Amino acid sequence: MPSSLPLVFHPAYSFPFPERHRFPMAKFGLLAEHLRRIGLLRPENSFRPGPCKPLWLEQTHCPDYLQRFISRAQSPRELRQMNLPWSEGLVKRTLIAPSGTVLAAQLALHTGLACHLAGGTHHAHYDYASGFCILNDLAIATKVLIRQSGVGRVLIFDCDVHQGDGTAALLADEPHAFTCSLHCDNNFPFDKQRSDLDVPLPDGMGDEDYLRVVMDTLEQVLTDFQPDIVLYDAGVDVYAGDPLGRLNITEAGIRERDRRVLSELLKRDIPVATVIGGGYDDDRHALARRHAIVVEEAAKLRG
Repeated sequence: MPSSLPLVFHPAYSFPFPERHRFPMAKFGLLAEHLRRIGLLRPENSFRPGPCKPLWLEQTHCPDYLQRFISRAQSPRELRQMNLPWSEGLVKRTLIAPSGTVLAAQLALHTGLACHLAGGTHHAHYDYASGFCILNDLAIATKVLIRQSGVGRVLIFDCDVHQGDGTAALLADEPHAFTCSLHCDNNFPFDKQRSDLDVPLPDGMGDEDYLRVVMDTLEQVLTDFQPDIVLYDAGVDVYAGDPLGRLNITEAGIRERDRRVLSELLKRDIPVATVIGGGYDDDRHALARRHAIVVEEAAKLRG
């Protein structure tokens, strides 16, 4: 029987974009295509988000910053920080994607597990873009869950290879959120923020050590914080061949990480919403298949 796992996606996530740009904008559409091909993304389990509500955006980001981005009134410095070519397509997908993470989280609260086929833009700060991230979907969703959905405690468990610096800064004064970042220490951003728990990893770390650290950290945080929901950033830029990585994790290691993390959360009856996070392989089809791993493992667990 096909899995009933809710998947959140919008066709606007991929749009015409310079092919040689370091950011692989095509990966979102390719991920959806792959999941349709293997039977995991179907009309009956597909959910399409709408644009983010202004309140959701403005309780996390600077209203003036939002308006400058939307109206193409950014300064040269802001454009350099964004490091993405402005277009109407970029604006459209940027205003929808955080809503997708909110929707995935709300679905997870009802069903126990849901996956967003985008998200994890954890470098975006209050009033500036960074690291290909314009709006911080993890922080936006966390504040919506706490302030509009009545959730008591939200854990962001971030396994992207880069520190979730924007998320840490945006949620530093939010007592009902816990930010946990496991990241390569010698990697972007080089000016780190302070998460509630940071776990810096050495260059070249392999599967066995990595999996032990991930699970020890997860179990510690779950015991200490006791979240009502987890937002899991399943970044695949930990992969050994990722050009922006520096760790030495295999695809089998990524699959085992996702399986163990999701299994532990479901065993404890903690709802979890996944986002895909970073991944920058020049082979966009291989990258899309790598991002599909967390969805595949989630679908297996949902049966």
